[in-house]
Amino acid sequence: MRDLALLFSARCVRLFAYGTLAVVLALFLRENGLSTPQIGLLFSLTMAGDTLMSLFLTTSADRLGRRKTLIAGALLMLVASVVFAFSHSFWVLVAAATIGVLSPSGNEVGPFLPVEQAGLSEGLASDKRVQVFAWYNLAGYFSTAAGALLGGWGSHALQQNGMTPLESYRWIVCAHGAAALVMMALYAAVSKQTETASAKTSVPTFLGLHKSRGIVFKLSALFSVDAFAGGFVMQSLIAYWFHLRWGADESQLGTMLFFGNMFAGVSSLLAAPLSRRIGLVNTMVWTHLPSNILLVLVPFMPNLPAAAGVLLLRFCLSQMDVPTRQAFVVAVVDPDERSAAGGVTNVARSVGTTIAPALTGAAFAVPALGIPFLVAGGLKIVYDLALWGMARNTELN
Repeated sequence: MRDLALLFSARCVRLFAYGTLAVVLALFLRENGLSTPQIGLLFSLTMAGDTLMSLFLTTSADRLGRRKTLIAGALLMLVASVVFAFSHSFWVLVAAATIGVLSPSGNEVGPFLPVEQAGLSEGLASDKRVQVFAWYNLAGYFSTAAGALLGGWGSHALQQNGMTPLESYRWIVCAHGAAALVMMALYAAVSKQTETASAKTSVPTFLGLHKSRGIVFKLSALFSVDAFAGGFVMQSLIAYWFHLRWGADESQLGTMLFFGNMFAGVSSLLAAPLSRRIGLVNTMVWTHLPSNILLVLVPFMPNLPAAAGVLLLRFCLSQMDVPTRQAFVVAVVDPDERSAAGGVTNVARSVGTTIAPALTGAAFAVPALGIPFLVAGGLKIVYDLALWGMARNTELN
């Protein structure tokens, strides 16, 4: 229970920091002199760097130590925060984005999620995983929501008290770095019971995987399509689109993302009973599909309240697949492959997410068209149907 509390706490601190940053990061970079195409490129390079670091750390975590891997990830998060807070050079920011760990999406990046979940899975019965992962995700959603609220209203309040927008956003970036220090302390207190007992005797063949390579690579290919679509509507870019299209200010954006993440968190708890009733794959697909139809409808709404309402309704459904997807990946691999399997599938998602922001210059050229929402929703619908066809008959452990 102590390790569970420590890992849950680290996730809460991390996702709170990610939430604060998601509201203001694009606005901060714009105030720092970057153009919209440069912001999109920087986001892509940020995700690319996170992907490379995650691949390196997660595929060796079960052999080198999960706690050491998590501490290393937190250190990279701190480095990125410090550079982003105080540098005005685009190329210095590019270097920090490539080497460090930073989340422009408000969602998980880096090695944390797969390694934490591998640690949580030690000694956990298979029928309990979805429930534990659902609460793990709920903690993250609530933390992201609270962070988004603070990031939006906090920066707005600082500006109302005389700070320039740039200065107010810089405080949020510094808070992101402080969260990394807290995470390092929490990970240092985690016990050895979170390490895998079989890692030293297994013989991985490629990227830490052996007999489960086939299914992991197939899932990774599908997950990358879903993530590529999601890269068009990461939370920073949603906030940016609502600002361009409807003139929403920081407080409105923070409030919208707060409630969105709250709704997503609460709905994820339904994943456990629903998956017991209809199965993991059916839960992943048949909750995700209607959420993507709602995503396509967002730009067709006539005003800000209507568009925000449809987006919030989409949040109520869009994340119910997450704990079931995570439990599914754990269930199709051996225990000594769990960190690697989680890392490879997460890296595949990161690769997909990395590409999309570089296209935002064209996608955001005419905000009224809502191209990011149309592309994202359409591709996600294709992903849902392909996943159901491929995975519905897969044998689980």
